[in-house]
Amino acid sequence: MEFLPIFINLRGARCLVVGGNEIAARKTALLLQAGAHVTVVAPDLVPAFSELAQDHVQHQLGEFETSLLDGMTLVIAAHENFEVCRVVSEAAKARQLPVNVVDTPALCSFILPSIIDRSPILVAVSSGGASPVLARMLRARLETLIPSAYGRLSTLAGQFRDKVKQRFTHSSNRRIFWEKVFQGPIAEMVFAGQDQAAKNALEAMLTQETEAEHPMGEVYLVGGGPGNPDLLTFRALRLMQQADVVVHDNLVTPAVLDMVRRDAERIYVGKKRDDHALPQEGINELLVRLAKEGKRVLRLKGGDPFIFGRGGEEIETLAQHGVPFQVVPGITAASGVASYAGIPLTHRDHAQACIFVTGHLKDGSMDLDWEMLARPHQTIVIYMGLHGLPSLCEQLIKHGLTADTPAAIVQQGTTSKQRVVTGTLASLPDLAAEAKLQAPTLIIVGSVVSLHHKLKWFNPKDSKDKLEAAPLDEEKAH
Repeated sequence: MEFLPIFINLRGARCLVVGGNEIAARKTALLLQAGAHVTVVAPDLVPAFSELAQDHVQHQLGEFETSLLDGMTLVIAAHENFEVCRVVSEAAKARQLPVNVVDTPALCSFILPSIIDRSPILVAVSSGGASPVLARMLRARLETLIPSAYGRLSTLAGQFRDKVKQRFTHSSNRRIFWEKVFQGPIAEMVFAGQDQAAKNALEAMLTQETEAEHPMGEVYLVGGGPGNPDLLTFRALRLMQQADVVVHDNLVTPAVLDMVRRDAERIYVGKKRDDHALPQEGINELLVRLAKEGKRVLRLKGGDPFIFGRGGEEIETLAQHGVPFQVVPGITAASGVASYAGIPLTHRDHAQACIFVTGHLKDGSMDLDWEMLARPHQTIVIYMGLHGLPSLCEQLIKHGLTADTPAAIVQQGTTSKQRVVTGTLASLPDLAAEAKLQAPTLIIVGSVVSLHHKLKWFNPKDSKDKLEAAPLDEEKAH
């Protein structure tokens, strides 16, 4: 984050705009909307300035001088001459004044975003100065998604803020109350233009609602998918923004975790091989305790919680203690990672069945039904099998699959750090060791793996996230 998004109160403040062109006029108009008193320094002004509220605009005839910064709160340089803009920037920074130089991020200490004005609700969209046109396009798209009535809804809420605070002493109860307002009939009344009816309904709701000392909370068991936040479901995103506390696993990527409400408490209970932050029984008890404290708990898991995610064990405990819960499925690693690796799990010419197995059982062994797995015309997907890969390949060959059966292992699939190594049952263990792959990985065995080089479409090097020094995609076929 190169620029911290902030909102500055400029009502009654003095601001300086350097330049008299069309851009300077637009920036001046924006400052006037925020309630500022603006001094514009320029030899002359374009006609657009005549349309502005002249009682709050002072024209200083001439060129920029550092003395003009005296008493200013904020500075904008929109001069055609780059050297003038550079001098303005350096002088303002020397006085620790916020300064914006139009279309020159390197000289700015702040930037002006594209703004969606639903006063008192404001939404700012910025590319950090890298692509203002893209920011404006995003603003235009958001304009269609945020009705103007949201401003009136916010104004209504502001009128009741103190009353609600007096009624509900616990912040969690206040949050729940307001969510009922904003997501229920009262908001719909405002959207329909029935503002007085909405106000009356809010008064009635405030009178009827009571505050429980420890109301029963709820647990949301949510699948976070294979790692790419674009693959989250709409319902998952909604609950991630609603939860008071998130209990998350090791397989939940930082990008997915960033989608959780910013002020939610975060509790890490991840498990790595021989390294469990909290035993499963402890996690089950933690969920129960948090819910009984009245919290809305997001239990966030990688992939799908019902596919090797121990989600069933957790909601069994919740049900035993009478804790309400919801389950939101996620894209499991098998389908997500295989898709991003260009390996269809079924194909009429290659496989008519697909089997999911875990390569790491509860006791640490890999005691699988090898004869069932080694049947022809099917795809085998192995979760958590990196450590036991040599044994896995050896057993599949021993029980009937040929040594040249195509096989692949994918590290951190669907993300910018995805790496795909392809080979055969005979060669894959050595190839994986040579590539120094690290968990999480997914292993795919079967004829469908031979389609990878033809069907691969996702190249991490082309994604924006690749700028984060992710390793190159590594593919080897033998």
